[in-house]
Amino acid sequence: MAPSGSGGLRRRCQTVIYWIPVVFISIIVGWSYYAYVLQLCVGDTSGQGHSGFVYLLAYHFFFFMFVWAYWQTVFTKPVTPLKEFHLSHADREALEREDRTESQQEILRRIAKDLPVYTRTMSGAIRYCDRCHLVKPDRCHHCSVCDKCILKMDHHCPWVNNCVGFSNYKFFMLFLAYSLLYCLFVAATDVQYFIKFWTSGLPDTQAKFHIMFLFFAASMFSVSLSSLFAYHCWLVCKNRSTLEAFRAPSFRHGADKNGFSLGFTKNFRQVFGDEKKFWPLPIFSSLGDGCSFPTCLVTQDPEQSHTPTGHTLANESAGEGPQFPAKPLRESQSRLLAAGHSWTESNGADDKDTKGESLYSIAPPAGSQG
Repeated sequence: MAPSGSGGLRRRCQTVIYWIPVVFISIIVGWSYYAYVLQLCVGDTSGQGHSGFVYLLAYHFFFFMFVWAYWQTVFTKPVTPLKEFHLSHADREALEREDRTESQQEILRRIAKDLPVYTRTMSGAIRYCDRCHLVKPDRCHHCSVCDKCILKMDHHCPWVNNCVGFSNYKFFMLFLAYSLLYCLFVAATDVQYFIKFWTSGLPDTQAKFHIMFLFFAASMFSVSLSSLFAYHCWLVCKNRSTLEAFRAPSFRHGADKNGFSLGFTKNFRQVFGDEKKFWPLPIFSSLGDGCSFPTCLVTQDPEQSHTPTGHTLANESAGEGPQFPAKPLRESQSRLLAAGHSWTESNGADDKDTKGESLYSIAPPAGSQG
């Protein structure tokens, strides 16, 4: 009983520690609201009249959107793979009975044959999670902090105490965007009072110190957020996750850093969706199911069942099994291949990560396990 009790206490302590960054951000945001609204705008410091009212309206818009996006990023549960990717009890027993890696790979290849997967390990093996007992879908990785496989895992972010992946990556992008706009707005409208602070143009009250620290905090966070936001904008344009930027995804023909890139427009819509009215809102609108992604690959995998381009596995099986989206070719390649050639796309095989082995040769972002 003692080990289980100590283990439960350790987990509770870890939970408290993991929430400290979120509490810190919440305190900073709460203080910034007090300093800007009550001390700067409502107090006598501004003396702006109508312009001060406009500042308040603009401030509350950025504040609301920032808090909304942050809330969605923190409390949206990461999506795990569908049950079709989990091994059955019989398959798990058969896999555990085999001692040879080749025999285990034969079992995994048979299971992955009917699944819409392309990526593999660097050694060409099926990607398998021995903790969750499943064949990993494309772009799925096991998070050591959450202790589960996360669809299209980008990274585990301590500032939101959550995994950033397929279910909340759009929210994370909007959180970065609105927090950056929030900090820039606060810094831009506070700078004139910050100058007055050093020129003794402000009355000697408690508000002057809030104004000074508010400008410092907003400027500091603006610098860090701008670089982080720019980096993730680049990832969206390239259709890569942070993990894939560290190590390019491997396919049957080898590593390909642009394997999932379909062009800027399609890459952007894969994250933000097709309906423009939802783009600026922290409402889920990403395309797909997180288990299968379109690729620009044209190489036929002989180990997979051949599926004509534009058809799904579900259509071929007369409605049986999960309905995964089709995997079209990149537009430029489709136009080149359309003249005189008939090409088909296939479903790749999953990678296998051995127990305790990382997929990356350099340290990936915190929490990921291949």
